[in-house]
Amino acid sequence: MDLSFFQSQTAQQLRAEGRAESRAKDLLLLLGHRGVEVSEQDRERIVGCGDPDVLGLWFRNALTATSTAEIFASAGESGTAER
Repeated sequence: MDLSFFQSQTAQQLRAEGRAESRAKDLLLLLGHRGVEVSEQDRERIVGCGDPDVLGLWFRNALTATSTAEIFASAGESGTAER
């Protein structure tokens, strides 16, 4: 059986997308549990982010944040650089 597909770029990309989707869901779950209000625009930003590292940063920020502005803040900025 040819297993080369599982090592292909396509398979790696699919796994990365799955990780990002999972991290986005975890982040939204955490925010809901903590009672942090998430606007539709912020929800789209989170779900639309395909970078697991950025989502990991946002998740760590969400552990103590009281707003989504605090979550998206990076190095003192609250802009959209992480998109």
